[in-house]
Amino acid sequence: MDFRPILMIVGTLLATLALVMCVPAVVDAFQGNPDWEVFAASAAVTLFLGVAMALTSATGVRTLSIRQAFVMTTMTWVSLTVFASFPFMFSERDLSFTDAFFEAMSGLTTTGSTILTNLDSLPPGILLWRSLLQWLGGIGIIVMAIAILPVLKVGGMQLFRMESSDQSAEKAMPRAAQIASTIGVIYLFLTMVWAGGFWLAGMSGFDAVAHAMTTIATGGVSTHDLSMAFFDSTAIDYLASAGMIVGALPFILYVRMLQGQFMAVPRDPQVQWFLTTVVVVIIVTALWLWLDHGKAPLHSMRLATFNTISIITGTGYATDDYSVWGHFALPIFFFIMFIGGCAGSTTCGIKVFRFQILYAACQTQLRHLLHPHGVFIPYYNKQPISDEVIISVLSFFFVWFLGFTVLALGLGFLGLDFVTAFSSAATAIANVGPALGETGPSATFADIPDGAKWLMSIGMLLGRLELFTVIVLFTRAFWRN
Repeated sequence: MDFRPILMIVGTLLATLALVMCVPAVVDAFQGNPDWEVFAASAAVTLFLGVAMALTSATGVRTLSIRQAFVMTTMTWVSLTVFASFPFMFSERDLSFTDAFFEAMSGLTTTGSTILTNLDSLPPGILLWRSLLQWLGGIGIIVMAIAILPVLKVGGMQLFRMESSDQSAEKAMPRAAQIASTIGVIYLFLTMVWAGGFWLAGMSGFDAVAHAMTTIATGGVSTHDLSMAFFDSTAIDYLASAGMIVGALPFILYVRMLQGQFMAVPRDPQVQWFLTTVVVVIIVTALWLWLDHGKAPLHSMRLATFNTISIITGTGYATDDYSVWGHFALPIFFFIMFIGGCAGSTTCGIKVFRFQILYAACQTQLRHLLHPHGVFIPYYNKQPISDEVIISVLSFFFVWFLGFTVLALGLGFLGLDFVTAFSSAATAIANVGPALGETGPSATFADIPDGAKWLMSIGMLLGRLELFTVIVLFTRAFWRN
């Protein structure tokens, strides 16, 4: 395999990461915090190695083979995580490499799990760096979902493969690079809109920018230990809920809306299923809080809306400790961790379209049982689903739950109790953030063993890169000529 194109791309992205490191350096320098030197030194080292890697690996090849794309995707996420951990290691908190890597992986995969405590006393540079990592991870996963995963045919993502050239007059799609740049502009615009909204709703300018980045990226890290509960504002809660929903919808549909297809979002079956699920879970949870816990109806709706959307989109914000909401709410929050949002969004989890394909396949199988000689074809978005896609999705479900099981057993072996181990495994591989039990929304992962932190970091990477993208690298067949 020719690694030069891979190293050139990774080097370019590392150089970009170095430039982003300069932002918290400037903020800390302006505030008179000595951590600006840490960010400046980390940026210098990252920039030097990134540029050197890109220049020494420069090649005229402009395309990647399938095998190179697999290696590039995993290598990019791991390399960026290693260099992004430098500011955490050398800042005033003086984190170990394990803790720093965990925090950086959580940021770039938009998971939101953290080992940091006393956030209110942290310097602004570190707080901003956490938000920036999630913001970069959010746009990164969107680009990967539209440009790389469909080509790699991972877990049924080939359904969303775009044509490389314009072949239809009215429904022509630009090339992937053009779409990625357009989505980048939309992503930045939405972040600015929500930053302005948060500021008008009562946040400080710094908090508004930081939370806007992690809301649209559905990442969920906050600048305060109490997360969104710190602000105790109905307007902020509902504004953040709307932002998380926006981040959970396919960004390619926003591009189509700009192209004049104004009903692209409401007519998409994946969006319809997702929003229906969200509304049903919110209503059920709100009724439970009202009838069983005696909370006021409007307050129940506010709590249920915000926290349900936060968990189902994998954002991980919290305005209340939902782990104490009772025996009915706990399984609801545990299972909606798995769902995630739509394909091509910043969210994580299994993704709604896979449940739709599984439902269509099961429906077809039932018809076959009733009419053995009939011919029944499953459909998704009015298009027939090929056997290849169905097998890909079924394989994804099997490997996803197998990975979750192995991760949960590993965490249990390392000493975590049943609820903590299972919910931590789910929150890692689904990239949600807070878990249940000892690592619930009111706690952190600081006290779990280092081995558990490495297991969870692996789980975050697997979940963010759709499992197969990483697992295929450990097969013999992949490395054979």
